[in-house]
Amino acid sequence: MDLTPTGATQTSATTRPGVTVSDADRPRLARHVRLTFSRARQCQVLLHPETVVVLNGTGADILELCDGRHTVAEIVTELGTRYQSVPDDEVRQFLTRLVARRWLEVGDG
Repeated sequence: MDLTPTGATQTSATTRPGVTVSDADRPRLARHVRLTFSRARQCQVLLHPETVVVLNGTGADILELCDGRHTVAEIVTELGTRYQSVPDDEVRQFLTRLVARRWLEVGDG
């Protein structure tokens, strides 16, 4: 679930204090962010203006479920069926970091 920026610039304010996600939140990609497959890197990447973020497999799987329909709890459950062990708190921390960077938006269930 690591985020590895490879773009030309990085945002210095990468977190907003007090940002959290709850089990009932329905995360979705922000309008200015795209999840796509990079042929050159042979993996999923997150495209943000002037930044390319290379995702590992788990991070890509999480973001594919961030469609505004699935709740955080449903995302954690789905990942639990795909993988042997998924630390719930790590998934929530990953989503919280992306919300703090304004790469994800959350809606209430």
